[in-house]
Amino acid sequence: MSDQAASSEVKPPHDENGGYMQAAPSPRRWPANVGVKEVGPRDGLQNEAVFIPTADKIEWINQLSETGLSYIEITSFVKPKWIPALADAFEVVNGIRRVPGVTYAALVPNRKGLERALEAEIDETAVFMSASETHNRQNINKTISDTFPVLREVVEESLAAGKSVRGYVSTVFGCPYEGPVHVEGVLRVAESLFEMGIHELSLGDTIGVANPKQVQDVLGVLLKRFPADRLAMHFHDTRGTAMANVLASLEMGITSFDGSLGGLGGCPYAPGASGNLATDDLLYMLDGMGIQSGIDRDKLLTAVRYIQSKIGRTLPSHNLQAAGPV
Repeated sequence: MSDQAASSEVKPPHDENGGYMQAAPSPRRWPANVGVKEVGPRDGLQNEAVFIPTADKIEWINQLSETGLSYIEITSFVKPKWIPALADAFEVVNGIRRVPGVTYAALVPNRKGLERALEAEIDETAVFMSASETHNRQNINKTISDTFPVLREVVEESLAAGKSVRGYVSTVFGCPYEGPVHVEGVLRVAESLFEMGIHELSLGDTIGVANPKQVQDVLGVLLKRFPADRLAMHFHDTRGTAMANVLASLEMGITSFDGSLGGLGGCPYAPGASGNLATDDLLYMLDGMGIQSGIDRDKLLTAVRYIQSKIGRTLPSHNLQAAGPV
């Protein structure tokens, strides 16, 4: 290189000691919009020891419908003896005030449950299974292979009835019985459910063991097979990592997240699985980052205070605790 070329070479700026200064990293480009799916009335209440009266459930869902949420999973059509907290599924679906633009969904385990859900005119059905054999047996009382034909029947009949179908896969990041779960098992379940005809798959951190690196490693495999807009994340905050995992997912291009207002919920078949990611905590972070969700935070706060008063205990939501009493 000539002296002239060397003198014209662009060099990094120097610090006060004569050393080169490193350029500041470019800020991340976050998505402009994120979809938030409220699962509190189903996933939140299913694990509560106290039965919430049907009228109170209906009032709570009516409040949620006025917050700007576009999706609310309101109940589950399972046998009452398995989930007593949701034994009033039919009455709840028929009692709510439906707001145009809001999708009202319900979890459906089998054809019999689907018949009741369709009779109640639910907007969307959701099917569920696990990525680990032991949890699937505990949760559904079937092997993974034996679960596929049951869910296929639900999906196909739902689609034939004009209903969209969402899928859940549990224990994606860890199983309470088996420990670590291989991503190949998650991929197998995901491929089968998408082949049946679901439009979106929610990936569940059922016992709240995931960390951001693990989230990105798993998504790195799944995103080679499925587009980001077909995947959603369902985090539990058992170990305080849910929000960090949301950020890791956003970095991977995921823009759909499940939340449970106030941090309600857990899995009745996963020992130690404490509450879900609190919808109101998620919304606080998204609002602060300038990411739009279409949800009114003040109305959401009103709804979380309402359900907390009915449950009779303090909910784990940080946003609720920071807001203090009315």
